[in-house]
Amino acid sequence: MKQVFGSAIFLLAVSLCASGQSAPEYVPTPQAVPHGSAPGMKVKLLNKNGGQRDFAVVFQPGDEFYAGLTEFANEYHVQSAHLTAVGGLHDARLAWYDESRKAYRVIPVYQQSEVDSLVGDIALLHGKPSVHMHCVVSLEDGTTRGGHVLGGHVSPLLEVWVTVNSTPLLKKHDDKTGLNLMDPDAKP
Repeated sequence: MKQVFGSAIFLLAVSLCASGQSAPEYVPTPQAVPHGSAPGMKVKLLNKNGGQRDFAVVFQPGDEFYAGLTEFANEYHVQSAHLTAVGGLHDARLAWYDESRKAYRVIPVYQQSEVDSLVGDIALLHGKPSVHMHCVVSLEDGTTRGGHVLGGHVSPLLEVWVTVNSTPLLKKHDDKTGLNLMDPDAKP
């Protein structure tokens, strides 16, 4: 049985190489965190109404927007928010969550793309803001890619609208899925 299984793995690897494809990359959930920086990020407070604040967060070419939004959330003491965005990316690392592996299967986009939809939230995890986003991008030929955001670099611009709420929301680690999930009942 081991020999048959080993032969099957070998044949799969050979067929992937012959077709020009490589085995899919997986990122364990603890490593699905922001990397990089966003030195061109600009923030403007648009509205303050009671405990709610609305911001425009604009990223410039080369900015790593996941890292930038995490930096924004830390700097502006965001404990609960939702966000939307449009713009363009030079590259993106999106992902699909594989529950059986408790890891994200990477969906790389190594080309210029339009951000057709980007939605997300910010809640506290271990007392610090944790950004969670999903994104759909369109490619030159009109096809799309989408998934959980692992990262990406902006080009030419990414415009993000963030609504910060006054009531904190918390995320807790779920051992069953391996994910940090929002828990509306959790207390700070």
